[in-house]
Amino acid sequence: MIEHEDDELTVEGFAERFHGESRGDASLYLISPQEVEGDFPDRLRAALGGGGVAAFQFRVKGLDQHALAKAAEPLQRICADHELAFIVNDDMGLAKRLGADGVHLGQKDGDPREARALLGPMAQIGVTCHDSRHLAMEAGEKGADYVAFGAFYPTATKQVSHVPELGILGWWGTLFELPCVAIGGITPANGRPLVEAGADFLAVCGAVWNEPDPAQVVAAFQPLLKRSP
Repeated sequence: MIEHEDDELTVEGFAERFHGESRGDASLYLISPQEVEGDFPDRLRAALGGGGVAAFQFRVKGLDQHALAKAAEPLQRICADHELAFIVNDDMGLAKRLGADGVHLGQKDGDPREARALLGPMAQIGVTCHDSRHLAMEAGEKGADYVAFGAFYPTATKQVSHVPELGILGWWGTLFELPCVAIGGITPANGRPLVEAGADFLAVCGAVWNEPDPAQVVAAFQPLLKRSP
């Protein structure tokens, strides 16, 4: 099912479900590895069987847009079958071409207002804000649907130059309705403090895809995602 607070459509259970004090349990936000061919579609399908996943971000670098679109197609179809938000990393043009549910922008990847104009009012637009409260507030003012903080823990996925304090999650959740994503080296062993601090989503990549059974890892995250009474 698809809903949006301001418009009619968006993926149910994604950003629009988190509002102020009524925030529910956290959810997983899966990020793709660089290699998504071969048996990866089957691994993604298996991982989604573990439950508790709200979104999947297609993050593949170094290919032309035609190759990216070809690689994304089966993954986007799997996400649609599971009523999962399919988000494109960095590339507004690719998101438009694919008819993706949204785009995730780094600080050098464009303005959320530009993405909104290109992708329309129903798109989910996220912005990386590192460890900066100022960047997060600015993203919200420019119409982002969610903000992402991190990296909270060491990660091999990308070079880390910003390490936020856990308190930034609670600060954001107390003052703002937009959901926040915690990212960076998150595993079932270290994710719980992020949820307790106020993260609405845990963005995970290597913790899931580096293991032989991704569904087992996704399932292991589920108890961590429950809010304390």
